[in-house]
Amino acid sequence: MKGIIFNLLQDVVSQHHGEDVWDDLIDAAQVDGVYTSAGSYPDEDMTALVNAAGAKLGLSSAEVLRWFGKEAMPHLARLFPGFFDEHVSARTFVLGVNDIIHFEVRKIYVGAECPHFHIREGANGSLSLDYRSTRRLCALGQGFLEGAGAHYGEDLDVQHPQCIDRGDDRCIFHVHWPRFAA
Repeated sequence: MKGIIFNLLQDVVSQHHGEDVWDDLIDAAQVDGVYTSAGSYPDEDMTALVNAAGAKLGLSSAEVLRWFGKEAMPHLARLFPGFFDEHVSARTFVLGVNDIIHFEVRKIYVGAECPHFHIREGANGSLSLDYRSTRRLCALGQGFLEGAGAHYGEDLDVQHPQCIDRGDDRCIFHVHWPRFAA
């Protein structure tokens, strides 16, 4: 996993809970804690940090990942304004995630393994996303979707009816914009 994700987690945790809590998580997770943005680190480090955060904050790992994804979006917008500025809505942002954003991420962070979303457009502008990733961080993906909505000032209804962590064969997200519903 690329260090930028660890850097984002550190920024989010430190912003909301303070540097001391981040240091506590590093100790509890028994990881090195030094992550450069372009470096590659074991996925197990992220799992250990998320589990430590869950224990510290009284949240499940999925809740930590979802919170992290949503709260990381302003940091991503500040770091990569070009990814956001060319979009007028969360919908166009999400539609561009595979072919534009993840394509550029792979150029910046050589070797990055981004998840893939098979996206289908539905009625009233809704989107259905089939999430594919060997890392199984679908809760992080849901948080990123919710964070994109917040970034663009949109009220999104993100449903996660199928999840590999609940025994389904794949993860599916349904994203609705209630203001567009008939």
